[in-house]
Amino acid sequence: MEGFTLLLFGLAMLKTLAAATLRDTINTMQPVNDGQIIVSAGEVFALGFFSPSNSKSRYLGIWYYKIPIQTVVWIANRDNPLTDSSGVLKLNETGLLVLLNHNKSVIWSSSTTRSAHYPIGKLLDSGNFIVQDGNNNNDPKDFLWQRRNLITGLNRYLSSWNSSDDPSRGKYSHQIDTAGYPQFVMREGTVKRFRFGSWNGIQFSGAPQVKQNSIFRFNFVSNEEEIYVKYDLINKSVLHRLVLATDGFLTGISWSDEENVWREFAIVPVDDCDYYEKCGAHARCNINNFPPCNCLEGFVHSRQYTNGGCVRRTSLSCYGDGFLKFSGLKLPDTERSWFDRSISLEDCRILCMKNCSCTAYSTLDISKESTGCLVWFNDLIDIKEFTESDQDIYIRMAGTEVEAIQSMQSHKSNSRKQKTIIISCVLSIGILLLCLTFIIHRQWRTWQKGRKMKNDLEEDASVMNEQGNEDVELPMFDLSTIRSATKNFSLDNKLGEGGFGSVYKGILEDGREIAVKRDSKNSSQGLREFKNEVMHIAKLQHRNLVRLLGYCIQSGERLLVYEFMANKSLDSIIFDEKKSVLLDWPRRLHIVNGIARGLLYLHEDSRHRIVHRDLKAGNVFGYMPPEYIIDGAYSTKSDVFSFGVLILEIVSGKRNRGFGNQDNLLAHAWRLFTEGKSTEIVDATIRDSLNLSAAVRLIHVGLLCVQLCPDDRPSMSSVVLMLSSESTLPQPKLPGLFTTRNLVGDSSSSGSYKQYSNNNMTVSTMSAR
Repeated sequence: MEGFTLLLFGLAMLKTLAAATLRDTINTMQPVNDGQIIVSAGEVFALGFFSPSNSKSRYLGIWYYKIPIQTVVWIANRDNPLTDSSGVLKLNETGLLVLLNHNKSVIWSSSTTRSAHYPIGKLLDSGNFIVQDGNNNNDPKDFLWQRRNLITGLNRYLSSWNSSDDPSRGKYSHQIDTAGYPQFVMREGTVKRFRFGSWNGIQFSGAPQVKQNSIFRFNFVSNEEEIYVKYDLINKSVLHRLVLATDGFLTGISWSDEENVWREFAIVPVDDCDYYEKCGAHARCNINNFPPCNCLEGFVHSRQYTNGGCVRRTSLSCYGDGFLKFSGLKLPDTERSWFDRSISLEDCRILCMKNCSCTAYSTLDISKESTGCLVWFNDLIDIKEFTESDQDIYIRMAGTEVEAIQSMQSHKSNSRKQKTIIISCVLSIGILLLCLTFIIHRQWRTWQKGRKMKNDLEEDASVMNEQGNEDVELPMFDLSTIRSATKNFSLDNKLGEGGFGSVYKGILEDGREIAVKRDSKNSSQGLREFKNEVMHIAKLQHRNLVRLLGYCIQSGERLLVYEFMANKSLDSIIFDEKKSVLLDWPRRLHIVNGIARGLLYLHEDSRHRIVHRDLKAGNVFGYMPPEYIIDGAYSTKSDVFSFGVLILEIVSGKRNRGFGNQDNLLAHAWRLFTEGKSTEIVDATIRDSLNLSAAVRLIHVGLLCVQLCPDDRPSMSSVVLMLSSESTLPQPKLPGLFTTRNLVGDSSSSGSYKQYSNNNMTVSTMSAR
């Protein structure tokens, strides 16, 4: 029994839904009540009753069915709303659609010129609701939705709403003015506000921007029987509308499925020059000029026009007059014009010349080799200037005025030609001189390069023969071997570059992988300095330093050959979100200790004290300590500073430069340390393997290394001892920060810096991988 009850309930619901949504057609026996809708076959449009936002009045209308924002495109009773939900739409036996209220009184009805025997109403996917004879489906009787099809005597046009809540006819209308040659006009009440201009076979003369577009194509038809305009959508899958808004702007909008909103793609009026008669008679408006209004050639400003119009400079004499051609203009108002579609432009000129009242003429259709004739008999008003236009107008002027203007135009044209010739000659001579200068300079540089190469070869031979290779405990590679290994220093083999030059990967004939440091051609280092550097690096032997395999001094090239480090630089792993998990806490601590022992070897255990100067995770541009930035001073304590920055980067997994905080990494670590929150800087990927006390101690050591004053920083031997023991550490002072915004109060040191350099110290940059 319970299942039977549920079945009855389900059937009742289906019946209710079917009653609410009707098919796309109705007949004389099937009215549309308030609460029911008719949906077109493709579910594009729906017809039914609705209320605008914040309104209780009911209207019969058509709207887009699938758009979430109800968008009404047509209303039957816009000036006669229903006060309740008792409205009914019926189709009577003669084919008339009638809208009845609660008293069964007709408040709206359609119009038709003939009756139908078996009328059927149908809502199309185009938004049109048509009444057909049931015996002939191809014979529509009436159109309810505005199709922009204006048939003589019917006069359909666009009119704005009064407000967003009131769809009754507003004060703005947009329609075809059939007085004279037909043209589109927007009015506020009875006053003209904007003119699209007349149709010239391709476009409306006042809207050249719609000539070519990717959205729609205009089609204007004007003959003895009918006048109408329509536009065909290029992409019919996209919804487009032409809306006359309550503020008088005619707007083209399209629906965005991604954003669920209507997007504006065109609007008129575009600027102040579009407003009707902006500049008065015989004047043109160009919004890019100042002032925008200027008289046409042959006309001057006159006080007789309150809106700044112009009058003829020389009065007409009828038979002694001529015509001056104007291009790039919106044709004047055609309300009092005359036209003939059959005659040629020359015949049009003759007709205008014979009629002393004719003030201007133009071709009617520029799409058919300039056929048809359009003439004006009154003042020429509402003219706008465009950068380009396909239509010309010929304005009547006194013969003497035409001759004077043409002579002036010819003089200006000749003057422009002369200027063009002069400018072209000057530019040609200038280009020729530049080319000669370039060729001479290039030859001079080639000569200089050859001379330098010759001197370098002589210097190479001199230096190498001076002491032989007895002081260099490394093999000297042949340049051809290096070129072969690096594929002639191919870009594909390039590992990186810096101020010193570039580094390339290579493979020797025996299969060994090498990294070749190629000194820059612009390097200020001489051959003796380079050889001195090779001798010092060759004597360095430590497990934490990259081993130098050899060198090459040949044909101006200065090359150092290192063993290739397959794991790349530290920054490629530690700053990578995915790869950084490979370095847990024990591995990171091991890396820090290894770097510390390598620096200790350079500073104190090697034969010569060496300052690294390029210590960082990426090993491309070292961390500069404050004393180097301020005074240019560099010492072993500078390496200690760089080592401290490196410690903080290894612990945090963050770069010092580009650190995502209002402070840089040093300032951030310092603030957390002073607040007792040092562990907050630790990389989240190593927290599971973290030794808390060891991490806090390592951060402490890092802050000791980056103190502002070099004298306060520990030596590398002290650093190694701090890392390998649990002795009490001194409190760090304010670190050397890179930006003044991070300095804390008066804690910054104002002491001077010593010049840390002496004769038993070698400053070197070790940058190879």
